Amino acid sequence: MKVITVTGYKPMEMGIFKQDDERIVFVKETLRRRLLPMIEDGLEWVLISGQAGVELWTGEVILDLKEEGYEIQLGIFPPFLNQESRWPEPQQEQYLMMIELADFYQPLYNKEYEGAYQFKAKDQWFLEKSEAMLVLFDEDTKGSPSFIVEKAKHYAETHDYPIYIITPLDLQETVEQLQMENPDYWAD
Repeated sequence: MKVITVTGYKPMEMGIFKQDDERIVFVKETLRRRLLPMIEDGLEWVLISGQAGVELWTGEVILDLKEEGYEIQLGIFPPFLNQESRWPEPQQEQYLMMIELADFYQPLYNKEYEGAYQFKAKDQWFLEKSEAMLVLFDEDTKGSPSFIVEKAKHYAETHDYPIYIITPLDLQETVEQLQMENPDYWAD
């Protein structure tokens, strides 16, 4: 596998409302632990649309891995121009920095938001341009990723398209592993 799409929840869907929420550390570490073996196994590109939350955190993880010397590229393909225009300022800044540092950036529609068709086209584009999907998703908490997850399930019926899901249990496992890796955890 050379190309993977990564997506998941927006921050507010996870109850995260601040850029410095400690839970972001656990989400990013879980993403890192899932992506690293794929990169070591030949993954070359991570594709995101750049939406706030899991996708921008994925971008940060990829940029960190690149700094560590891993050969991985980040492509950002928003569904339309200025998707960040209605976001809170800290998320706008994060997004603009991310598109500046990405290996490739190209809006799928070279115009502003016009309608839901742009999101549907984006989902289809990501399925056709990648070989698998990694998604932070909980079947019991649908939210925004449910649209692309459903589309990916249908796509996988006729294509070799693995869908790797990060669940709340996976996040909890990362929290526990990081706690146990901390020497103070074992101190009396």
